[in-house]
Amino acid sequence: MQTVKMVITGAVSSGKTEFIRTISEIDVISTERKATDETSLLKKETTVAMDFGRIAIAEDLVLHLFGTPGQKRFDFMWEILSEGMLGLVVLVDSTRPDTFRETTRIIEFFTTYRKTPFVVACNKQDVDNAWTPEDIRYSLRLPDNIKILPCVAKDREPVRNVLLELLYTILEQTEEE
Repeated sequence: MQTVKMVITGAVSSGKTEFIRTISEIDVISTERKATDETSLLKKETTVAMDFGRIAIAEDLVLHLFGTPGQKRFDFMWEILSEGMLGLVVLVDSTRPDTFRETTRIIEFFTTYRKTPFVVACNKQDVDNAWTPEDIRYSLRLPDNIKILPCVAKDREPVRNVLLELLYTILEQTEEE
């Protein structure tokens, strides 16, 4: 059986924990704690170390999903969690353009020293004021070869589609090398 490590990252409250909880076949291991800073204005709890979930995509393929904390003060965990990853999902809250600059910083962090394949999942596409994936691409200044996917982190099918697209991206990059 092959195990693939994927990291799920994004700004605070982009939906990382929800994304992993929606798809995981096991109870998610979570380090949610009471939010004590400005994050408490957005949500009651926040991830302080990581989330971990697991899903079997096929009989011989299992994905291990590691969610990063979104707060800048916990970004030391990003490097730890990225060790051995084969792919990266960057979640964006499509309703909060004020987080797009932080999302750009996160993408730069994960792609500067590694050539890890990644996709961007535009979460909350079910909300009226959500930016379109193409508008988000433009705002984040991402080239056309980066997959920008619509997503609703609380719905299993879009989450599964994002993970499958990341797997296809990993395979495409492997074939090119």
